[in-house]
Amino acid sequence: MTGAARIARVWAIFAGLIFVFHVYDSARAAESAPYSIRATQWSDADERSYERFIASIGESDCGTLDECLRSSANPFFGSDPPSRHFYSDCAQLPYLLRFYYAFKRGLPFSYVNGVAAHDAGVADLRYSRNGNKPVSRRDLASGRNGYAILDQIRGEVSSASYRIHPDIDGPVAPDFYSPAIKPGSIRPGTVVYDPAGHVAIVYRVDPDGQIHSFDAHTDFTLTQLTFDVRFARSRPAQGSGFKNWRPLRLVGAEKHPDGSYRGGRIVAAKNSEIADFSTEQFYGTGPRPKEEAWASGSFTVKGQTFGYYDFVRARLAGGVLRFDPIKEIGEMTSSLCSDLQYRAGAVELARRMSALPHPARLPRNIYGSDGDWEMFSTPSRDARLKIAFKYLRDMAQRFVELAAQKDTSHLAYKGSNLAGDLLKTYQRASATCIITYRKSNGAQQSLSFEESRLRLFQMSFDPYHCPERRWGASDPAELSSCRDGEAKKAWYDAEQPLRNQIERTYDARMDFTLDELKRPGVGAAFPPDTDVARYLTRAAKQE
Repeated sequence: MTGAARIARVWAIFAGLIFVFHVYDSARAAESAPYSIRATQWSDADERSYERFIASIGESDCGTLDECLRSSANPFFGSDPPSRHFYSDCAQLPYLLRFYYAFKRGLPFSYVNGVAAHDAGVADLRYSRNGNKPVSRRDLASGRNGYAILDQIRGEVSSASYRIHPDIDGPVAPDFYSPAIKPGSIRPGTVVYDPAGHVAIVYRVDPDGQIHSFDAHTDFTLTQLTFDVRFARSRPAQGSGFKNWRPLRLVGAEKHPDGSYRGGRIVAAKNSEIADFSTEQFYGTGPRPKEEAWASGSFTVKGQTFGYYDFVRARLAGGVLRFDPIKEIGEMTSSLCSDLQYRAGAVELARRMSALPHPARLPRNIYGSDGDWEMFSTPSRDARLKIAFKYLRDMAQRFVELAAQKDTSHLAYKGSNLAGDLLKTYQRASATCIITYRKSNGAQQSLSFEESRLRLFQMSFDPYHCPERRWGASDPAELSSCRDGEAKKAWYDAEQPLRNQIERTYDARMDFTLDELKRPGVGAAFPPDTDVARYLTRAAKQE
């Protein structure tokens, strides 16, 4: 699918959703599909079937949750009323999909509907410094309208629900547990939590240990990504990393003649009762260090010590870390092309914001906000994109250095000039990538992959800027259609240090005025190097 086609499809879906939200409220109230519990727990067969459900959605080309559940990727396709529309942000998505499956298969479900920070005075539970603890759960009973439950779940969960220390399993149990990093434990349906407030769902693990996932955004679009440094590690109290659904049992229920279970309560398994529970992703594979020294833990596979991300990949590949550099660089470049096209859809959805005057201050934190800023700005998305471009450049250098060391145990390459071959791969993959966006006057503007990379740190995350500035335009001809006045131009210029930084600081006050934004020390003075072509060109000449 071309970038322009994807943008058009996403825009049509979003416009349809907005229309639906206003027109179909009464129709939703009339929907009736009772949730009927017909098993007291999820069997192994249920879990395997759920994995296939998630894998099918991940492998499809659906662009929103509604499109996914209306497609043949959903084994329950056609079972939902036409008036029901499904939408989700990243934190809600795992819960909605898990309950949707439970709803359709008659399986028990319960979830944490209240959390509290360990520290007093936390302004935003999604970014609490020392994490949260569950304080209440909601057991779902037979007889309730399943669609009403979906709406209720969406209103009661957020990324704060994931920000929980892996040791906690009571007195109120969290919804997830920390799994061992091994084949079979990291599987379709495993959740990955980034402590910066983002959540993804694993849908495939390749034989070489590469993890593929999909996620949702505040504009309700779904995107795909692989597990890498974009998912940051952090102190265990913040609960980052991989999470599996905690096993549940319905106890004390009465089975009715219609086969449904009524009453009773749902009991969540303790960590000690879960066969593959492990905190190794936080503390390493050796003796557990003290809490304050968690990052000192080392990761060893078959006697060899790895960094965390290599450890995850080696474990999931059966203990062997081996890269096919040509394949890796080609896939990473193609993935970045998709990310740029997804961004085009997000910018398009924010067009109306560019007509509004710029507020006197930025939000309290540009990465973690609410309202129109959360819905239409892209600082977090852009930071992840920048991290991915830097990772591509760094991995290219790593492969070249492994080849120079003649490290055939970790590198699957038989040529004589890896840098040159990687350069050809990068150029071939990037040459097919065209990003198209709609300018303020409605005209289409196309950008090549490399031109997009060159503009990466000029692309505005601010939804109040015109589409041209959202895409980092500097040429007067391209900018001539931008309707931003001098005030917005001043905001754009002053936000450059914030665009230069790739670390997302969710606990920092960022509600700057324009004058405050111009002060020294805000953001980063210079962006990092993302020029993979320049590096490979130089390296190829030296081989």
